[in-house]
Order: sequence, then structure tokens, then C-alpha cells
Amino acid sequence: MSSSLVLFDIDGTLVRRTGPYHRQALVGAVRDVAGIETTTEGIPVHGMLDPVILSLMLESAGIAKDRAQQLMPRLVERAQEIYENTVPDLRGCACPGVADLLAGLQTRGATLALVTGNLTRIGWRKLNRAGLDSYFLFGAFGEMAPTRGGLAKLAIERARRENLIGREAAIALIGDAPQDVIAARENRIRAIAVRTGVTPPGDLEAAGPDVIYDDLTALDPASVLNGSSRLPG
Repeated sequence: MSSSLVLFDIDGTLVRRTGPYHRQALVGAVRDVAGIETTTEGIPVHGMLDPVILSLMLESAGIAKDRAQQLMPRLVERAQEIYENTVPDLRGCACPGVADLLAGLQTRGATLALVTGNLTRIGWRKLNRAGLDSYFLFGAFGEMAPTRGGLAKLAIERARRENLIGREAAIALIGDAPQDVIAARENRIRAIAVRTGVTPPGDLEAAGPDVIYDDLTALDPASVLNGSSRLPG
């Protein structure tokens, strides 16, 4: 049983500049399942859950909400199929400091898990192609709850249910978007923010994380859960 649980967002936190393949999978799913052409243009996808993005795409195409709900299971399945079959090697897309931080946390016995808006197979495939999937025991993914806070709650509950952590374990969520900070606050866990995503300057600070870093190279694994801030110097 671990004394700590560290939850990670994927896009902008673990990997970045991963190409258009994720968005293309969502667009392709709507085309194949609903028979209409849509786009993610004008949708603020950063920090959103994939099913929410799909719903907004359908809404902007004039699809009624009840029809969108009927289509969603097939959309989710098709988007994952497309992404798995099209995403290239992403080993050059890991954010700065990620591998060292994950290895350091793992060495110190932390349980590592994912909290992401990605659909399950998209998230795992993305990390697999980036060479990072083996660090994580499990994840809470975009189709599993309606909000990111709900996903974090699911991840915490699973870690406790499977006796991966104790009731008094220290828990932190690391992400690059205000939604990650909000999710941490909703679950009363430590919020660690990084500026490696596309969040506009000032927005992360306004969300009120416990600590904020330019990237993960400045984050000492030993300080992730003990309340320490930046490394000396």
C-alpha cells in the first residue's frame, strides 16, 4: 500500500504538440456515425472532456440533444478506433522533465494514475506511443464522468477500493489547465499546475493552484506531496 497518489492530466502536462490526430478522430467519428461534416473550430477544447467536445460539435451542426445522446456510444467507440489506427510515434512529444519525474515518483513508491478528458483507448494509445504508459496503474477517462472533478473522485475511490493507498494517503493532481486545479479543489487534494499547455498567461494563477511551475523539470519528486514549492535556485 502506497502512502501517496499522484494523478496526472495528459495533454499539455505529460505530452504536447501531438499533432491533429486526436481532433481528426473526433471529426471522423461524427462523419462515420452521424453522416455529417463537423469541426472543432470555435470549441475551446483545452481542458474539456472528449464526450463534451463531441456534444458541442453535434450541437453546432444542429443535432438535437436527444439524438446526440443516442449517437454518443457509437461516436465514442468510433473515435477510439480511428485514433488507434492513425496516431504515429509520439516519443518526441513528452513534456520537459516528465520521464525523470515519473521515474522519481515511482522509485519513491507513489501510486501514479491518470485523470484526463481523453477517451480511454485514446489516452492509453497516446501515452503508449509516447513511451509513458508503463508508469501508470490505471486512469479515469473522459467517458467515465461528466466533469473532471468527477473523474478525479473516481480515481481516488478506485485507489482506495483496491488498497493501493491508505485512507490518510497524500494525494495530488498535476495539470496544465484551470479545470485540473478546479478538479483538485473539488476533491480537497493538492493542486500542482504547469505552464506547458496552452492556457493563457494568468489563467492558471487565477485558478489558485497550491504551486505552479514553468515545466516539470523544476519539480522535485520528493516535494510533490509534502508541501514544498520550487527547488532551490
